[in-house]
Amino acid sequence: MTGDLTHPRASIIIRAYNEAQHIERLLTGIKHQIFSGVPVRDIEVILVDSGSSDGTVERASQFSAPFPIRVLHIQPEEFTFGRSLNLGIQHARSPLVVIASAHVYPVYPDWLEHLLAPFTDEQVVLTYGKQRGGQASYFSEQQIFATWYPELSQLHQSHPFCNNANAAIRRHAWEHHPYDESLSGLEDLEWANWALHDGYAISYSAEAEIIHVHQESPRSVFNRYRREAMAFKRIFPQQRFGKLDLARLVSRNMLSDLRQAAKQSALWQNIGSIFWFRWMQFYGTYQGYRHTGPLTWQLRQTFYYPLDPAQPQQGQARPVEPILYPDLKKDS
Repeated sequence: MTGDLTHPRASIIIRAYNEAQHIERLLTGIKHQIFSGVPVRDIEVILVDSGSSDGTVERASQFSAPFPIRVLHIQPEEFTFGRSLNLGIQHARSPLVVIASAHVYPVYPDWLEHLLAPFTDEQVVLTYGKQRGGQASYFSEQQIFATWYPELSQLHQSHPFCNNANAAIRRHAWEHHPYDESLSGLEDLEWANWALHDGYAISYSAEAEIIHVHQESPRSVFNRYRREAMAFKRIFPQQRFGKLDLARLVSRNMLSDLRQAAKQSALWQNIGSIFWFRWMQFYGTYQGYRHTGPLTWQLRQTFYYPLDPAQPQQGQARPVEPILYPDLKKDS
């Protein structure tokens, strides 16, 4: 840790739990960021750790960076995504707050510049960037990323979709509406929905690209979509998801993935994961819609502290060279 900043250009909040395998890659990517071709130094990084036992905090604390890295702690029994973010933002010094998951890393050195660029429009209070999977990502998840994060940017989008694995917000807007700490997930969607209804704008930047590394077992995929469905039902109580929705979406997405894999000559190496991933995705969604009751400690343990750990799309050519990560293997 070097230096101290009273008024940083941006505060980067990283949420982490047992991310020693990935945290240094993300910090390396941040270290290589440039603005108008000049290395950026006037930022701060705040790591919010929720009980890591694998050396995550030690690796972050010992990382050699030209910007300050602060570590905050939250107890596992208190953790939700919203609560972790609220804690980090409370300690942020910048009016612009970048949010990143610990298991992502930027592709290009102008990631931060493109993520923050839409804030020149005073109406914009939230921006989010493109996500793609790593080399070891499941084929179906690669298809999800390609669907959710298109190749063209949009300064003002008409819907509240966003994702806090790669996003930024204005702190003053958060002061009016902190993240909902009671949600089991989708705290980003709830916040974006509030922002749109309050007359603010949301921007998507395809140039602010990151690699999102998910290494999940089938059970972990099920739990992720289950908790997100529980949250979605809270945010949009009028929505329904029944057995017919389950059957329709499982079959439609399986068939789409199989066709895409065949076109890419990647069917046989992915056919198994396509079937189980899409089933766990939508069966988890179905079960999440059926759940009633509060987010108990048992559910927190299931959703946030699991016992078992668990062909990219062709994007547009960029005029800047990607960051070279010395440790980059197969995200394994």
